[in-house]
Amino acid sequence: MTDAARPALIDPLLGPASAGALLTVTGADRPGVTARLFAALESAAGGPVEVVDVEQVIVHGQLVLGVVVRGAAPTGASTLADRLEPIAADVAERTGMQVTVEPTAEAAVEVVAPSERTVRHQVIVLGRPVPPAAVAGAAQAIAGVGGNIEAIRRLSDYPVTSFELTVSGAGSTELRTALATVAAKTGTDVAVEQAGLARRSKRLIVLDVDSTLVRGEVIDELAARAGRAAEVARITAAAMNGELDFEQSLRARVAVLAGLPVSVLDEVREHLVLTPGARTLIRTLQRLGFRCGIVSGGFTQITDPLAAALGLDFAAANTLEVADGRLTGGLVGEVVDRAGKARALARFAAEHGIPLEQTVAVGDGANDLDMLNAAGLGIAFNAKPIVREQAHAALNQPYLDAVLQVLGFTRDEVLDAAP
Repeated sequence: MTDAARPALIDPLLGPASAGALLTVTGADRPGVTARLFAALESAAGGPVEVVDVEQVIVHGQLVLGVVVRGAAPTGASTLADRLEPIAADVAERTGMQVTVEPTAEAAVEVVAPSERTVRHQVIVLGRPVPPAAVAGAAQAIAGVGGNIEAIRRLSDYPVTSFELTVSGAGSTELRTALATVAAKTGTDVAVEQAGLARRSKRLIVLDVDSTLVRGEVIDELAARAGRAAEVARITAAAMNGELDFEQSLRARVAVLAGLPVSVLDEVREHLVLTPGARTLIRTLQRLGFRCGIVSGGFTQITDPLAAALGLDFAAANTLEVADGRLTGGLVGEVVDRAGKARALARFAAEHGIPLEQTVAVGDGANDLDMLNAAGLGIAFNAKPIVREQAHAALNQPYLDAVLQVLGFTRDEVLDAAP
């Protein structure tokens, strides 16, 4: 349906012949400006006006407030904007702000069928820093696929700088494809999510452990103590890149650990280093009501104490077989492989009564792909190329709490959630 063909609502108070005006207020932010403007509009001479749209933003103490109103069309050659000029001048004098008013091209409120509503997306640009070329490139890429930027806001300035762009008129696939090139050229991360209530309704997150929640690979540390580090590293790399079946590669790597004393597990666990931002991410999400847990292709002897120390709600991993105080080189129970990680996510979500579309999964390897795709939002964190290409979003920042910005949380919300 064309714009001309769409039916317009007729306000019984204003009548069909209504006119529109845009009032723009700019200047150093101070208390009472918004209240003063709307109080003046309430008492506007020449008949009532109706507020159609409002946008307000404060950038480094500078206020920009835009208000679209409509009212009964004035008689003669004058416009609604002309009628509101005295109000604009009075508000400017009383507040010390600059207030302008101009006619709008469209004053009628359109009725659009639900199927024709514009789908909006949130495009998040993250970097340390974010160069102007990244924002310019993102804007050009969005325009190139027919998108329009409706709003921009800063989400965070630490540990990464991030901006959220509200975009209409473009599809998810087109946006992700176009913006991936921008991210690669500028060294920033660009994530795309569909806007709406679903984005802020996430309630459960699962994290991979090795090279996601913690730095490095636990099995590599164990292999080093067995004198087989190089051999295991080659198998690990092939598995994480999707070149080997995960279960076969896992069993091959575990086999070389045969004979290691169980005490080695304690040594490795004590030397684990959390990824920067891991505690902030978990603490913030817990205070926001999330269920948080880990799903790992590693070992319960490592992950269970880690989950307890972080106060997590659940954990799933493989279990190393032990006999006479030493590792046998085998595993006990079901193997948590690529498919097993997705099953664990579904199980945890079901136990807590949370739909999968309200879950988040974060990982870095090919064995995380089923889990990432099963979640409502799958985030590749410093991941292998095959994972970045298939995940819903990808982060290449060194800080795990950058996940919060992908979820749409601002730095202020993170600070508010701090103990």
